[in-house]
Amino acid sequence: MGTLQSLLRMPSGRRGKWVVLAIWLLIGFFAFGTASKLYNVEQNNADAYLPHSAQSTQVLDYLQHAPGAPANSDAATVLYVNEAGIDDAARARVKADVAAYQATVPGLSGPVVALAPSTDGKALSVQIPVEVPISGKVNGKAYDYNPALDAINKVAQPSGKVEQGSLSVYVGGGYALNAAANSAFNGLDTKLLFFAGAVVVLILLLTYRSPFLWLFPLVCGLFALQLAQAIMYELVQHANVVVSGQSGGILTVLVFGVGTDYALLLVARYREELHNYEDKHDAMRIALGRSSPAVVASALTVMLATLGLLVSQLASNVGLGKIGAIGVACSLLAMTTLLPALLVIVPRKVFWPAVPRFGEEAHPRIGVWGRVAGLIKRGPRRVWVLTALLLAVLSLGLLDLHSGQIPIAQSFSGTPSAVAAQQQIDKHYPEGGTEPVQVLANASADAQVTAILKADPGLAPNAEGGFVVAPLGEKNLYNVAMAEAADSPAARDTVDRLRTELGKLPGADALVGGTTAVNIDVEASAEHDRNWVIPIVLAISFVILIILLRALIAPLLLLGSVILSFLAALGVAAFISQELFNRPTEDNSYPLFVFIFLVALGIDYNIFLMTRVREETLKLGTRPGILRGLTVTGGVITSAGFVLAATFAVLTTLPLTQFLQIGFAVAFGVLLDTLLVRTVLVPALCYDVGPSIWWPSSLAHRTPPQAQERDAVTTDA
Repeated sequence: MGTLQSLLRMPSGRRGKWVVLAIWLLIGFFAFGTASKLYNVEQNNADAYLPHSAQSTQVLDYLQHAPGAPANSDAATVLYVNEAGIDDAARARVKADVAAYQATVPGLSGPVVALAPSTDGKALSVQIPVEVPISGKVNGKAYDYNPALDAINKVAQPSGKVEQGSLSVYVGGGYALNAAANSAFNGLDTKLLFFAGAVVVLILLLTYRSPFLWLFPLVCGLFALQLAQAIMYELVQHANVVVSGQSGGILTVLVFGVGTDYALLLVARYREELHNYEDKHDAMRIALGRSSPAVVASALTVMLATLGLLVSQLASNVGLGKIGAIGVACSLLAMTTLLPALLVIVPRKVFWPAVPRFGEEAHPRIGVWGRVAGLIKRGPRRVWVLTALLLAVLSLGLLDLHSGQIPIAQSFSGTPSAVAAQQQIDKHYPEGGTEPVQVLANASADAQVTAILKADPGLAPNAEGGFVVAPLGEKNLYNVAMAEAADSPAARDTVDRLRTELGKLPGADALVGGTTAVNIDVEASAEHDRNWVIPIVLAISFVILIILLRALIAPLLLLGSVILSFLAALGVAAFISQELFNRPTEDNSYPLFVFIFLVALGIDYNIFLMTRVREETLKLGTRPGILRGLTVTGGVITSAGFVLAATFAVLTTLPLTQFLQIGFAVAFGVLLDTLLVRTVLVPALCYDVGPSIWWPSSLAHRTPPQAQERDAVTTDA
């Protein structure tokens, strides 16, 4: 701890501040160039997400490495619709377009095929198979859908419009849908950086009311983000860490959110100490020494909580655990070294117009949190019981929570052209809007495997292209059309049934893959992750609180409040997602992600509050210490909560449902935690319990002077 204190004193030193600044400028020089490369190595394909033990992953791995394996392809579907009925002109147009697709679309994996007219006689469909690497990468970079899709659109929609006289021409299918999802991640980091930065600036301006002070936390946040992204890029390149577009986006808001929280806590304590010390270096040294235990403990909690994802079966979750921990570590480093160095380099007039003067009272007025403290003092049990009941009522929204695989049409917050096209395809070709199941089995068991596949009621082997066998050495790959859409319950039942029946064949070593199998394996892994990660994160948080507060009762109360807050936030978010967003299904990993961030960040605010309460308890006693701790930290915690909620709310501006749901849930949960749980429920509950919250430490036996209990409320704001 002595070494840590020495390091923390360096930024406040007269020479140390310049050393710290020089080191960070060097870090920035090397990190800024590397950080920009992170997007190029993000992986959003299913193979990168799934555990290696899953059957669907084993099929993908085999096809990726087996000699002579057919090229992996994804088909774009162009639909020609004439509501008056298909005529000769439409047939001639389709015939000419098929030839144009065959001649101009790059990367074709087979012939372009025109299907038979739809059963309603109003549509014609063209299938365009395009080769897409299973890994989702070409020469180390993400596969680019645009060349093939641009060529298809140039033929299908030469004027850029769907309506073309009597015909309406739509471009959809799996290839177009995947291209839409991929484009949603393009420029994601830049968009998030811009919006998160703008939100932080706005809230810091409102918090500090200074035209200058906001700049320093923002600059430090940028340095922290660039350092985190550079480290992650190197880990992807040399340690096979998986970074998805989702985890890359969360990194941006996490770094800015928690980093600004730490900055608010430090700056608030520095401003307080400037009233007590004429030399700003002394004020910063004291501020760092008194705020660093809470900041470091808070950062360790979030880091260890995200590292709990290392036990996840999903590679993307493991990657998020690492990227989250590194992001928080970089934020901690920047806000406890670079920020204090910058603040002591500039004069105290940086706080203008509210410049803290040496010798003035730091808390001259009773503020809103002083009045809240007075309310708690008059009736603590009534306050915490009513608050807990309110949270319990909000938790009833969990009845609307349905986590699973989000249907493709609902995976976008808007309606991209590819989704609109798919809706038309499903309308006119309901029997053709399916994806095949893939079965990989030993060739020696061909007869038995074929018999099972052709007899299964959930498959459509007699459809056009419905049963294709590709010999791959000692194994056969069977692609069989499904009778129902890949994301339907019937398709899931079919895959489960096939895995059971094929698994009984001796010597077949059969594996079932394909889109539906991937969804099933992801859901199974998500359930495993919830069962393991949640207890681990709770245990980590509990141990950190015990070490920090040196007590058992207080950590139990705090952990209970965090869990109740999480359930209430998840309940409200589930209700809003279904009733307002019209998204009845949440992503498989959604409950776990929301839990990780809300519990870890909720513990954050517990630490901010209770470390100050413990500090004041040593001087005043437990109950007056609680009231004083609340009045002093209430404003800081509120500002920190608004910053964190606003940065996570930025995720709701992105065009993907998974970001919309996570962003709203975490933003609402943080606000709930900030405005109700941490500043009302926890102080009232602790005040009601009294000194026993510190059991078994000696603080449990202190009796506070009554006069001091009165002064704790009347002298602080």
